[in-house]
Amino acid sequence: MTLHLPGADGTLRAYEPRTEPLPTLRATSGSAFSSRTVFSAAHVVADPYADTTPDGPAAVDWDATLAFRRHLWSHGLGVAEAMDTAQRGMGLDWPTAAELIRRSAAEARATGGRIACGVGTDQLTATAATLADVRSAYEEQLAVVEESGAQAILMASRALAATAKGPDDYLEVYGHLLRQAAEPVILHWLGPMFDPALEGYWGSSDLDAATDTFLEVIAAHPDKVDGIKVSLLDAQREIDLRRRLPRGVRCYTGDDFNYPELIAGDEQGFSHALLGIFDPLGPLAAEAVRVLDTGDTDGFRALLDPTVELSRHLFRAPTRYYKTGVVFLAWLAGHQSHFTMVGGLQSARSLPHLARAYELAGGLGLFPDPKLAEERMRNLLALYGVNR
Repeated sequence: MTLHLPGADGTLRAYEPRTEPLPTLRATSGSAFSSRTVFSAAHVVADPYADTTPDGPAAVDWDATLAFRRHLWSHGLGVAEAMDTAQRGMGLDWPTAAELIRRSAAEARATGGRIACGVGTDQLTATAATLADVRSAYEEQLAVVEESGAQAILMASRALAATAKGPDDYLEVYGHLLRQAAEPVILHWLGPMFDPALEGYWGSSDLDAATDTFLEVIAAHPDKVDGIKVSLLDAQREIDLRRRLPRGVRCYTGDDFNYPELIAGDEQGFSHALLGIFDPLGPLAAEAVRVLDTGDTDGFRALLDPTVELSRHLFRAPTRYYKTGVVFLAWLAGHQSHFTMVGGLQSARSLPHLARAYELAGGLGLFPDPKLAEERMRNLLALYGVNR
């Protein structure tokens, strides 16, 4: 059973794989949580037989992609669709994203699953856009999401970041969109560690000034904002921000470094969750939240705290390539038959990085079939020339 895994220093180390999965991986319950609203941002499964190129149209295996969403719903998790975890702006083009939204929303209706979908402007090129172009692109995508019956997540826009001259332009664009939104939306603040093109979002690189503008948008339209998703990897900033939200506006943590403490909360409040790390952690995360539903915060932390090392590894800089580790773990867990990604992004992380992800995930018992995971890891090692 021994595998020899490569480390960052180029040496091989012996590793004995865990032989049994966590019992929670076998349990399924589609019932909603009572204490928190929890979304998993879900990855897409590429079509490995498509004759395409990294800059060509995305080719998606629709059956496997939708099956993974049913897996998340079966554990009671909501699905955050067509977000950055699904490679928006990193391989998944808007026409394919629109098809993904329609198909996933229809599947959600059929299975009773909760779904919210990303609304952006990625049909534009940032250098060509005007504010009018940005508004129009957002409107086009908002219409697709609302017509599908899903909740809308207004994602941060590269085109807006490149075009806006200051905070007033953000107030104008978001105010326009919120006024016409049919139902309350989730606002998404994605930090530049996830996408360098979003540096200076909300009109300033000073995060305090940016936060003030963000809150001004919400304060002007609190009835149209269900919540905010904050992905800045700064726990204290998220805590400070959620304490300033209008009553009834939720904070959905997107902090893949500090999520257990943020979801657990404190005497002044807590965060709900909309997390990419809950893609590979789905069943375990669901079990932890069900424990939290009983009021057992210590039990919740006991389940979720040990997963932080894996999450910090997957999301380490350059953070935007975390999707590679997410898809890699989905392959090892048997949710797809191959380790191929749209845009060829499977090459974005090194073999030592993937080996450590396998080791950490295996130690947590995340693989439903540890023998399958070991066999697939052994095949990947052989592909890279590790033959012992």
